Amino acid sequence: MEKDDSSVDYSDFLAKVPEGMFYRFPLLPVHGVPLMKPIVESWERIEKFQARPDDLLIATYPKAGTTWMQEIIDSVMNEGEVEKTKRAPTHVRSPFLEICSPPPVPSGIDLLEVTPSPRLVKTHLPYELVPETFWKEKCKTIYVARNAKDNAVSYYFFDVMNKTQPDPGTWDEYVLKFLKGDVAWGSWFQHVLSWWKAREKHDILYMFYEDMKEDPKREIRKVMKFLGKDLSEEAVEKIHQHTSFSAMKENPMANYSSIPGTVLDQTVSPFMRKGEVADWMNHFTASQNKIFDEEYQRQMKGSTLRFRNNI
Repeated sequence: MEKDDSSVDYSDFLAKVPEGMFYRFPLLPVHGVPLMKPIVESWERIEKFQARPDDLLIATYPKAGTTWMQEIIDSVMNEGEVEKTKRAPTHVRSPFLEICSPPPVPSGIDLLEVTPSPRLVKTHLPYELVPETFWKEKCKTIYVARNAKDNAVSYYFFDVMNKTQPDPGTWDEYVLKFLKGDVAWGSWFQHVLSWWKAREKHDILYMFYEDMKEDPKREIRKVMKFLGKDLSEEAVEKIHQHTSFSAMKENPMANYSSIPGTVLDQTVSPFMRKGEVADWMNHFTASQNKIFDEEYQRQMKGSTLRFRNNI
């Protein structure tokens, strides 16, 4: 696939935004799922979004390996010619469907409407809130899930540095918020379970962050097969190297360094922080771990979905 470079980049818009324009938006419910106020105010437009048959939807709960998978997919779609992925930042190459900010910053839908096909579309929406047209058009979807404890830790540090989402409070407070689903995009449990069930009726490749860390090339090949690509081992190795955590952390087209500090303050915590499995062990206290495990068992009871907290 030869991706067109004509997509609109909103980095220039962001650079000119007055410092006080962005603030921590409150969360409001959409069908019981807490979302940031600008998203809720634009919900009708998001809900009616018109998908195209060749759209590829990249879905995750926040901080579950989204950017990593976006980079892998773009590399695969460009036949392993990884230099082509440096044509624009991640948020331009695969626009964020539901994201909305005050004008003059374009919304994700604004960007998608001027993005040529085939489009890579990012979303954090739980399955039930995804616009129906994706399923009517039989779009392929890749979902990435990450174990709950590491996901909670990563999301906490992201909410500390993301100046548009509610203040996370202390880590102790955040653990309880996370378990209750009182964070942007709602419950981790509901999210991973809804997509796990959806794979039975749609063309969904359900992947795990831990598998990607354990054997990246194996998981890259899964993506290739799902997308109908037959790339050489040399191309697979190039993609593997290009999408390693260390390479992406230094890549300005993938590390969100083009977003100003008034939105993502990377002096507080880098967007690409650690990218590890089992970092939760450095943050959970014994009492937090006990509470978390009890709630996990309650909410995941009866499901065939299994995660690894270590590899």
